[in-house]
Amino acid sequence: MKRKMLLFDLDGTLLTSRKTVSERTSDAVGRAREAGFMIGISTSRSEANSRKFLDRLSPDVIISSGGALVTLNGDILSCQSFDGAQTAHVIEQARRICGDVKITVDTVGDDCEYYMNFEPDHDVLWESWGDAAYDDFSSFDKSALKICVEIEDDAKAEALSDALPECDCIRFTDGFWYKFTKAGITKESAIMHLCDVLGIAPGDIIAFGDDLADIGMLRLCGTGVAMGNAQPEVKAVADMVIGTNDQDGIADYLGVLEAQGRELV
Repeated sequence: MKRKMLLFDLDGTLLTSRKTVSERTSDAVGRAREAGFMIGISTSRSEANSRKFLDRLSPDVIISSGGALVTLNGDILSCQSFDGAQTAHVIEQARRICGDVKITVDTVGDDCEYYMNFEPDHDVLWESWGDAAYDDFSSFDKSALKICVEIEDDAKAEALSDALPECDCIRFTDGFWYKFTKAGITKESAIMHLCDVLGIAPGDIIAFGDDLADIGMLRLCGTGVAMGNAQPEVKAVADMVIGTNDQDGIADYLGVLEAQGRELV
């Protein structure tokens, strides 16, 4: 069956280590669009932050904040957020169990993309997130799509997850950061909702990813593609493994199929 959508994670997948989309990859995705494929992004970044990487790609779909927000051609299809009291509760529990920890929050309906309670190191990763608003979170009660907490103690991270059964929790493997969204809100739940709206099946999608948050997405979609730099657990569930994000793995994958005149399957 011909696939109808290409769905890309950003960090470690579509983005290089320098937090850019290479020209080769951008061109290859553009040719896929011309061939009739919808282009989608599925990321833990906020939508506003994601868009600054995507001018040339002009994606049809953006799944952002780990699945909490889904937009189609700029229109909101789904917004699954904590209300102010729930946001405050997650932050309070994080501090009670884990102590004085670093926290970031993706807010809903604010001009700022996110808030944080610390001054980040200005390395390539943090610079790619752009400006953030500072808040000590002592009385923070804004609606939030996603809350992230840096926890270096595995036991405390597990205790916090247990204390928040109303949340979905997953760790990013490039540090000690844990993502909290509403229970059941993941990339794959967003994909299922998107498919219902579009009248397609998850099997019609080729999904690309590299980190633990991508495992469900790669399992769900018709073809799950792991990057060469992906975590071993991600490669284990993927249908295939391609080159790394710094080696234009995506461009090579799309280019070979294009040259062979085959369907993207």
